[in-house]
Amino acid sequence: MFEEGQLYAPITRDNDGDVVVVLGDDHPGVSDEAYRSRRNAIAAAATDWSPGQPLPVVEYTDDEHDVWRTVCHELQPLHRRLACNEFLTAQEALGLPTERIPQLTEVSGLVSAHTGFTYHPAAGLVPLRDFYGSLADGVFHSTQYIRHHSVPLYTPEPDVIHEVVGHGNTLASDRFAHLYRAAGAAARRVETTEALEFVSKVFWFSLEFGVLREDNRVKAYGAGLLSSFGEIQEMHRAVLEPLNTARMGTQKYDITHYQPILFCAASFAEVEDVVGGFFDDVSDDSIARLDAEQVTVAAE
Repeated sequence: MFEEGQLYAPITRDNDGDVVVVLGDDHPGVSDEAYRSRRNAIAAAATDWSPGQPLPVVEYTDDEHDVWRTVCHELQPLHRRLACNEFLTAQEALGLPTERIPQLTEVSGLVSAHTGFTYHPAAGLVPLRDFYGSLADGVFHSTQYIRHHSVPLYTPEPDVIHEVVGHGNTLASDRFAHLYRAAGAAARRVETTEALEFVSKVFWFSLEFGVLREDNRVKAYGAGLLSSFGEIQEMHRAVLEPLNTARMGTQKYDITHYQPILFCAASFAEVEDVVGGFFDDVSDDSIARLDAEQVTVAAE
C-alpha cells in the first residue's frame, strides 16, 4: 500500500470556509490551541497564494525560532560526521541562517542563485504528479510551518526544517539539482498511477533516504535523513542493500518508524548513474517489466 499521503495532516475547510489543518490524535501539538491556530493561518496563506505573487511571509514566534536554532545546532555535528561531501559543500555554499527561520522567499533566492531552483509554498500534501512534475521545472513545493516546540527534535510530518535544511541544502548542488529535475521529468513521462508510485518510491529511497559509501564510511545523502536528528543516527542499524531501482520501486516502507532497509550506493557517482539513469529512461513499459521481474524473484 502506498502511504505518501500520510506524511501530512489533511487540509480541510470548516463550515465558514476557513482553512483547517487536521492534526492526528497523537500529534504533539494537537492539544495546543495556539499551535493549531498558527498551523491553520500558515496553511491558509499557502492555499490563497498563486504563482506570480510574492511568497507568503510568516511572522515566526520566539518559540518557533528556538526550535529552528535547537535543531540546527544539534544537526551541525551530525552533518560533519555523517553527511556526504556533496551535501556539506552545498550547505557551506548556501549559507542558511542557523539562529532564525529564514523566510521562504529568502531560501528561494539563495537556492535559485546556485541552481535555478525556486520554492513555492504548500499548505500540506501536494498531489504526487504535481509535486514531482514541478521538479522538472526547477520548482520545489515547501511547507512553512514548524514542528511543535515541546519536541524540537521530532516531527511526525515534513516541516520547514525538513524542506529547507534537508532539501534546500541539496538543491544548492548542481549534481543534486540534476537528479531532482530528472525525477520530475520521469514523473511527467509515466502515465499510470502504478508507474508514478514506482518513481516516487525510487525517489524516497534515494533523494529522501539514500546512503552511500564515502571515505570508507556510510554517509547520508537523502534529505529525510539529513534533516532528522534521530533518523540520521539510526541509519547504521538498517539493513543496507545495494543500489537497485527495481527493489527500491517495490519496497514497502512505514513512515512511523526508522527505516529498517536502506539502499547504499558505492559513491555519489553511482547514485547519478543508477538512480539518475533510471529517472532519465523510465517508462510505463519498463516499470511493468521491473514489477514482473520482482514478482518472479519473490516467487522463487
